[in-house]
Amino acid sequence: MHATQHIQQRMSQRGVSRDMVQLVLNHGRTEQDKYILGRKEASQRLGVIQRESRLLKKVLDKGGVVVIADGESLITTYNYVPKHGRPYQR
Repeated sequence: MHATQHIQQRMSQRGVSRDMVQLVLNHGRTEQDKYILGRKEASQRLGVIQRESRLLKKVLDKGGVVVIADGESLITTYNYVPKHGRPYQR
Protein backbone atom coordinates (compact mmCIF):
# COMPACT_ATOMS: atom_id res chain seq x y z
CA MET A 1 0.00 0.00 0.00
CA HIS A 2 1.09 3.53 -0.68
CA ALA A 3 1.64 5.73 2.39
CA THR A 4 0.42 9.28 1.80
CA GLN A 5 2.15 12.38 3.13
CA HIS A 6 -0.82 12.79 5.49
CA ILE A 7 -0.36 9.41 7.22
CA GLN A 8 3.39 9.98 7.45
CA GLN A 9 2.78 13.28 9.26
CA ARG A 10 0.19 11.73 11.60
CA MET A 11 2.47 8.77 12.38
CA SER A 12 5.21 11.20 13.34
CA GLN A 13 2.89 13.35 15.47
CA ARG A 14 1.30 10.38 17.25
CA GLY A 15 4.32 8.13 17.77
CA VAL A 16 3.04 5.37 15.50
CA SER A 17 5.83 3.51 13.70
CA ARG A 18 5.69 1.87 10.27
CA ASP A 19 6.02 -1.49 12.03
CA MET A 20 2.92 -0.71 14.12
CA VAL A 21 0.96 0.20 11.00
CA GLN A 22 2.08 -3.03 9.31
CA LEU A 23 1.06 -5.04 12.40
CA VAL A 24 -2.43 -3.50 12.32
CA LEU A 25 -2.72 -4.20 8.58
CA ASN A 26 -1.62 -7.84 9.07
CA HIS A 27 -3.52 -8.73 12.25
CA GLY A 28 -6.26 -6.17 12.77
CA ARG A 29 -9.92 -6.57 11.98
CA THR A 30 -11.49 -4.65 9.11
CA GLU A 31 -14.55 -2.44 9.22
CA GLN A 32 -15.33 -0.90 5.85
CA ASP A 33 -12.09 0.92 4.97
CA LYS A 34 -10.58 0.74 8.49
CA TYR A 35 -8.09 -1.68 10.01
CA ILE A 36 -8.40 -1.89 13.82
CA LEU A 37 -6.15 -3.63 16.32
CA GLY A 38 -7.65 -2.90 19.73
CA ARG A 39 -6.43 -3.86 23.20
CA LYS A 40 -8.33 -7.15 23.16
CA GLU A 41 -6.96 -8.23 19.78
CA ALA A 42 -3.43 -7.10 20.71
CA SER A 43 -3.60 -9.08 23.95
CA GLN A 44 -4.83 -12.21 22.13
CA ARG A 45 -2.07 -11.86 19.53
CA LEU A 46 0.53 -11.48 22.30
CA GLY A 47 -0.76 -14.69 23.91
CA VAL A 48 -0.33 -16.54 20.61
CA ILE A 49 3.23 -15.22 20.26
CA GLN A 50 4.09 -16.18 23.85
CA ARG A 51 2.79 -19.74 23.32
CA GLU A 52 4.82 -19.98 20.11
CA SER A 53 7.89 -18.66 21.95
CA ARG A 54 7.58 -21.41 24.57
CA LEU A 55 7.31 -24.05 21.85
CA LEU A 56 10.32 -22.65 19.99
CA LYS A 57 12.37 -22.78 23.20
CA LYS A 58 11.46 -26.46 23.60
CA VAL A 59 12.50 -27.13 20.00
CA LEU A 60 15.80 -25.33 20.68
CA ASP A 61 16.39 -27.48 23.76
CA LYS A 62 16.07 -30.56 21.54
CA GLY A 63 18.45 -29.11 18.96
CA GLY A 64 15.63 -29.05 16.43
CA VAL A 65 12.82 -31.39 15.44
CA VAL A 66 12.27 -33.28 12.17
CA VAL A 67 8.85 -34.45 10.95
CA ILE A 68 8.65 -36.96 8.09
CA ALA A 69 5.55 -36.83 5.90
CA ASP A 70 4.26 -38.74 2.91
CA GLY A 71 1.65 -36.69 1.13
CA GLU A 72 -0.94 -35.80 3.76
CA SER A 73 0.22 -38.48 6.24
CA LEU A 74 2.61 -37.70 9.09
CA ILE A 75 4.91 -40.73 9.41
CA THR A 76 7.40 -40.06 12.23
CA THR A 77 9.33 -37.42 14.13
CA TYR A 78 12.72 -37.20 15.81
CA ASN A 79 15.23 -34.75 17.27
CA TYR A 80 17.37 -33.06 14.63
CA VAL A 81 21.03 -34.07 14.46
CA PRO A 82 23.11 -32.17 11.86
CA LYS A 83 24.96 -34.21 9.24
CA HIS A 84 28.29 -33.50 10.93
CA GLY A 85 26.98 -35.55 13.88
CA ARG A 86 27.11 -32.93 16.64
CA PRO A 87 23.79 -31.86 18.17
CA TYR A 88 23.08 -28.22 18.81
CA GLN A 89 24.91 -26.79 21.83
CA ARG A 90 23.72 -23.69 23.67
